[in-house]
Amino acid sequence: MIGKAHETTVSGATITWGEMGDGYPLVLLHGITDSHRAWRRVAPLLARRFRVLMPDLPGHGYSGRPDAPYTLTWYASVIAAWMEAVGVEKAHVCGHSYGGGVAQWMVLEQRARIDRLALVSAGGLGRGVAPGLRFATFPVLGPLLAPLVMRVALPAFVRLAPATFGHMEPEEQERFIAMSRIPGSDRAFRRTVEGVINFFGQYMQTIQRVGEVDLMPPVALFWGAKDPIIPVRHGRDALAHSEGITLTVYKGCGHFCHLDAPERFAKDLTEFLLDPNRPPARFLSAPRKTSLKNFFGPPKR
Repeated sequence: MIGKAHETTVSGATITWGEMGDGYPLVLLHGITDSHRAWRRVAPLLARRFRVLMPDLPGHGYSGRPDAPYTLTWYASVIAAWMEAVGVEKAHVCGHSYGGGVAQWMVLEQRARIDRLALVSAGGLGRGVAPGLRFATFPVLGPLLAPLVMRVALPAFVRLAPATFGHMEPEEQERFIAMSRIPGSDRAFRRTVEGVINFFGQYMQTIQRVGEVDLMPPVALFWGAKDPIIPVRHGRDALAHSEGITLTVYKGCGHFCHLDAPERFAKDLTEFLLDPNRPPARFLSAPRKTSLKNFFGPPKR
């Protein structure tokens, strides 16, 4: 674990997390198939000013893999319960990729827990997403492919396309692969992906629900200019339809800009979190909803 290792059980799920530093709590949420180790290069830098807590989402890393729905609502509820269990009433929350989707869902359904919101190459702000994740949700074929993706395709991709994963160190590659092969990982992967993505892309558009929140927290977006998983245009579109939000784009970086440029990212995130003059975010409009909404809902089980 990064920092001091902890473990607890909430809502039927065993949660492991690493913790380091003192100060105001900062919760870091990783993306799909990943773990708390996605923050390994920035956590020590952020711990100079914050109490950094890095949970492994259920179904990922060293946390348990219960027979659960793995929807955004479920994840948001579990993380809120975990925060309560560890005595963190309120915190800054920073989410990467799918973790950014969970963080947004917490704003929608657990608003009192969120002080400031940082989103790193986050899902939920547009439909586009890497084709491989779309194919993983294809009816009939998707459930058959999920075990192969987790046990064969993902390990090969990690080794052959290191830039996609933030130039992962060899020992991190092996650790990543070992965690992805823990029993129950393929089920968690399939249900998590199906809960937000189908063959047409991301059908869970968090941005279409922001009107339900009376007062949004301050929000900052961070993105790699060359992100091959979730395109930077999602961040630019969100910026164009909002006030009070900022977007920092890292030239030459991909989906893991916090790993590709850790010093710059930690500095930018710290400045956002400590800025006393940051106003609450306000969305002026949301993207037009598709008239084919019945084709974009979650799969029936």
